[in-house]
Amino acid sequence: MRASQLNRNEKSIFGAMSTKKESFVVSARKYRPASWGEVIGQEAITDTLHNSIEQDHLAHAYLFCGPRGVGKTTCARIFAKEINRSEEHLDEDFSFNIFELDAASNNKVDDIRNLTDQVRIPPQIGQYKVYIIDEVHMLSTQAFNAFLKTLEEPPKHAIFILATTEKHKIIPTILSRCQIYDFNRIPVEEIVKHLRAITVKEKIEAEEEALHVVAQKADGALRDALSIFDQLVSFTNGNLTYDAVLKNLHVLDYDYYFKLSTYLNDGDYSSALMLLDEILKLGFDPGHFISGLGSHFRDLLVCQEPKTVELLEVGNAVKQQYLDQAGAIDAAWLLLALKEAQQAEFRIKTTVNPRLLLEIALLSIAGIGTGEKKTLNQT
Repeated sequence: MRASQLNRNEKSIFGAMSTKKESFVVSARKYRPASWGEVIGQEAITDTLHNSIEQDHLAHAYLFCGPRGVGKTTCARIFAKEINRSEEHLDEDFSFNIFELDAASNNKVDDIRNLTDQVRIPPQIGQYKVYIIDEVHMLSTQAFNAFLKTLEEPPKHAIFILATTEKHKIIPTILSRCQIYDFNRIPVEEIVKHLRAITVKEKIEAEEEALHVVAQKADGALRDALSIFDQLVSFTNGNLTYDAVLKNLHVLDYDYYFKLSTYLNDGDYSSALMLLDEILKLGFDPGHFISGLGSHFRDLLVCQEPKTVELLEVGNAVKQQYLDQAGAIDAAWLLLALKEAQQAEFRIKTTVNPRLLLEIALLSIAGIGTGEKKTLNQT
């Protein structure tokens, strides 16, 4: 009796656990756009594709190229469904007319021959069969050559959408047969806006600066931003604070750069070197640090003029800090400091002693204009 009752209890517990696991869907899938209006940051492309469908100006081959995670495959799927929609088939999703091929694992001549054999068969419902070939640059030269004739003169019912992150690897004869659409990296503000909408839907607490850090870390890729977002939600238990995000992503706090810029501008090299020591002891990569310092100087230069302040991709609180510090530092000094930081960033990739190089760079920046300041103080 007890054993059977325990078995039943265990089954119910593990059943509940498996149901809970199955119910979770990663944000990149859960919030994948299903219509043109849901696509983020690619309005020019979505408008053009939508208008081409409305005007019945469809090409037989398209090439979607751009960085990862910016919506190439998503737009291909939406386009593939929309071209078959009609008043007779409003409720159909036409997913059975869409065929996806991953060229990374199907890059041989035989794979392309199998595809061209399928192309000849017309669709049972709808006008078009759409073939989406992802990472098309991975096809071998022989596979490209086998694909050329079909791509140039496909059946009327066949449309090809090729997607790639490396357009330069595609042979010119393929490029000349396609309408080419270049997808852009998604702006930080667009990603933040999208993440904010998700936090509202999922009832997650998130600080604005925390979302900006996530968006900047994603480097224009919405899919990366959503993956980072899911990771942070688990880490923070649904409460994304700025400090928690910095800790989890191992990102250096803006305050370090603000302090360091003040020390360097004042010529206080001893405080600057002590702060550098603290940063390196926290485990931050020297190359990432000097790159971040250069970006900080750039942002301060941007804040020198009201017209260019909008180029600053940070939250309002941090933006005010930039404006305050930019007002206290001369633009000429910032320009020279930025050049020193860029030179150090270039040299640090080949140096055997990155710490020494960083210290020399900071001393050089701290020494900018110190001779002039001493002369002014003496007079």
